[in-house]
Amino acid sequence: MDSTLGILREGYPFFQKKFEKQNTDVLKTRLLLRKTLVVRGEEGAEIFYDQQKFKREGATPSRFKKTLFGKKGVQGLDGKEHVVRKKLFMQCMSRDSISSLQHHFEVLWRMQIPEWRTKEEIVLFDEVEKILTQAGCQWVGVPLPEKDIRLRTNQLSELIDSSGGVGLRHYKGRRARKKAEKWIEALVDKIRKENKQNPEEASILGKFSLHRDLNGKLLDKKIVAVEILNLIRPIVAIARYIVFSAMALHEHPQYYKRLRGKHENLDLYFVQEVRRFYPFFPFVAAMVKEKFSWNGVSFKKGRRVLLDLYATNHDERNWTNAGIFYPERFADWDGSAFNFIPQGGGDHNHNHRCAGEWITINITRAAINLLVKEMDYEVPKQDLQIKMSRIPAIPGSRFRMNIQ
Repeated sequence: MDSTLGILREGYPFFQKKFEKQNTDVLKTRLLLRKTLVVRGEEGAEIFYDQQKFKREGATPSRFKKTLFGKKGVQGLDGKEHVVRKKLFMQCMSRDSISSLQHHFEVLWRMQIPEWRTKEEIVLFDEVEKILTQAGCQWVGVPLPEKDIRLRTNQLSELIDSSGGVGLRHYKGRRARKKAEKWIEALVDKIRKENKQNPEEASILGKFSLHRDLNGKLLDKKIVAVEILNLIRPIVAIARYIVFSAMALHEHPQYYKRLRGKHENLDLYFVQEVRRFYPFFPFVAAMVKEKFSWNGVSFKKGRRVLLDLYATNHDERNWTNAGIFYPERFADWDGSAFNFIPQGGGDHNHNHRCAGEWITINITRAAINLLVKEMDYEVPKQDLQIKMSRIPAIPGSRFRMNIQ
């Protein structure tokens, strides 16, 4: 049976229900009429990230390349080419570099508080996306005039929001992708024409613009644009985790009180539980390199395989009472690279685990502390329902607040 309509109808829990009903960790199905296998769980994730068994080239459907990822980006590379490109990303993830991004974020947030107080209410999701766009651009070295802040925020937001959309939502993402890439391509051209930057001293944008591939050639400017957006776009996507954090604080006020006082790592545990509990991106895709069998199922060469991130993060075998929000569970987490995978699994340097995962943790943690320690606010009655059929998910009201 083709599962495309089922996913559109039920969203994140669609395969999870089937895994549990059939008591299995691998499902046979079709997606967009193409034969597909879906796996879940710690063992399934470990196999999925085995580079001898799987590759990424050709795995991602073209509709996602035209919106979320872009073409010829790091997500679709394999082997040495992937290692070299991923190294370029990982060089941006030093402690000092992430601290710099966090500083930009916190300064911009604090600057907005007085203005928020003058308004009857704000929509947290919209405000945070704007802050993250500015912080991401500052961090990467992309100029962002004040008059363009809303334009670029909307474009980056549409890249993310269109990833699970059809019809108009998908079309908006494709249109935003073209415009955003042209924006970055013009900046790459400018850097290369000036040719005054030492790659070691350049901004992140400069380093990518001057980076040479395995053949010693500069990357095509279109690929540089894709990769720069692959740095800024995930930063903007953190807005969802921040809104989910605000929801969790509202729905579990005992944590709001505890986080305001002295605590040991509770804010970190809270962030991790937000990332485990709430729906973010549901799947990642790969292609079978050579035929093998697992759990009695034949994985044929060339078969597309999905790893269900949501089902793995809600697997009762690793997360007791997985449907309950309980941050303290992370005090005893074993640190496995495969049972907690909101942004992919495996090793950050060599697998396709999101390079910006530490950024997500630090920025969300900073936002929680800003919410509980530097702001007083009320949450008016509103639609906080998360429609699980909408991918990527966001509460209906996008979290409205009255800032005191």
